[in-house]
Amino acid sequence: MGLLDGKVAVVTGASEGIGYATAKRFVQEGAHVYITGRRKAELDAAVISIGATGVPGDATNLADLDRLYAAVGADGRRIDVLFANVGGASMAPLGLVGEDDFEHAMRLNLGSALFTVQKALPLLNDKASIILCSSTLASRGIAGAGLYAAAKAGVRSLTRTWAAELKERGIRVNALAPHTTETPMVRGNAPAGTDADAFLAMLAAGVPLGRVADPAEQAAAALFLASGESSYITGLELLVDGGVNQL
Repeated sequence: MGLLDGKVAVVTGASEGIGYATAKRFVQEGAHVYITGRRKAELDAAVISIGATGVPGDATNLADLDRLYAAVGADGRRIDVLFANVGGASMAPLGLVGEDDFEHAMRLNLGSALFTVQKALPLLNDKASIILCSSTLASRGIAGAGLYAAAKAGVRSLTRTWAAELKERGIRVNALAPHTTETPMVRGNAPAGTDADAFLAMLAAGVPLGRVADPAEQAAAALFLASGESSYITGLELLVDGGVNQL
């Protein structure tokens, strides 16, 4: 018997990385899972691999979000678990930040979370679980990460606000805050001329546990927040960071 037997879950940005690993784990735990992604080929491959229902779309596009929830409703389903996973780092020092950088960082990280949850409200069951994707960088001073950290700090703030707003329906709202995790996106961020494995090793050197996270470890934490195992937890930011923000 799975922890999510009979539940319906939606995971945005699930073609790869943490979203993919989480959607896969949710299916393994008995949920019917809807996943989204901007790249159709990758999304189609994830659908086959995971056994999920795919709805192509961009979580920063409100019309795409409408299509996602229309697909859920057309299947006669309501949502028990929502993981607003979409986001991405925007790195630039203060002196070089432009208006486009600001708009992109806020829309991708803060705006996607806001509208993914807002548009899901009519389909959310009472006692549903909402998980937002925060970041350990939101509470650390890392040079060049100001826009990304500010956007993710906003996500952390929304977690608290929505936990208060939705408590009367028994809906829990929590944030998952990953540190560096070995995903295709992170590997692709290796500086020019730097081997991806060497880049990950450099990042791991600053982690007390001595390694970066596996996406399955982030998925396990998301499962905890999604399931009844965390039934008395709301408004929390769960740092899955190998001890970076604690030691």
